[in-house]
Amino acid sequence: MAEIIGVIEQLWRYPVKSTGGERLDSVEVDARGLAGDRLYAVRDGHGKFGSGKNTRRFRRMDGLLRLSSRLGHRLDGPELFDPLGRPVADPTAFLRAYLQREDVELAREDAVSHFDQLPVSVLTTATLDWVAEAALSAVVDVRRFRPNILLRTPPGTPPFVEDDWFGHHARGAAGSGARLVFVRSSERCAMTTAAQPGLPHAPEILKAVAQAHDTRLDALAEVAAPGRLTVGDTLTLD
Repeated sequence: MAEIIGVIEQLWRYPVKSTGGERLDSVEVDARGLAGDRLYAVRDGHGKFGSGKNTRRFRRMDGLLRLSSRLGHRLDGPELFDPLGRPVADPTAFLRAYLQREDVELAREDAVSHFDQLPVSVLTTATLDWVAEAALSAVVDVRRFRPNILLRTPPGTPPFVEDDWFGHHARGAAGSGARLVFVRSSERCAMTTAAQPGLPHAPEILKAVAQAHDTRLDALAEVAAPGRLTVGDTLTLD
């Protein structure tokens, strides 16, 4: 039997990987994920993408989270904003000066994915509220966890309810066509604790999540069918 698991309260897209994103009222979803999400990244001379960590594909570039990006209806690339929220005229030139690296550029995704793991992240208000209670000394905000969808769950919903969805499909409002299949949760790193505009450094957040839930938080999904998601839509688990 189908079960309504919540109402879409916020939609987020991050046009440039590892920078602040843009909040949307509605967005198309295709096989890749939310249209335009992480479509661009800061790429260095070795082909690695700017991130909050060092891995085979990513290079830690401190300071990116203090920037923000917006795609809007632009087709020729995203707008990039400096730490004061001012638009940047030449993103690559700005990034080279800001990061003090001459080998970086703003690059569109090609053969190598910009996603850390899977394309769509869903976080519930039940879990976000638990984080706020578990890390009372921290400023807890949805922006720290960078989900695509913040789902408003019914009162009494337990934290980490996202774990119950793995292996199941979810669909948006009737007529939207969008369908997701939940696979697993994100493994959180120090990026959740990093300072960004309006949010100071907060290591206690990652410590709380690590102790309670093995650093895992949210539900990651693949796109089973394209469509449109809109704030206020219900999400129904099949």
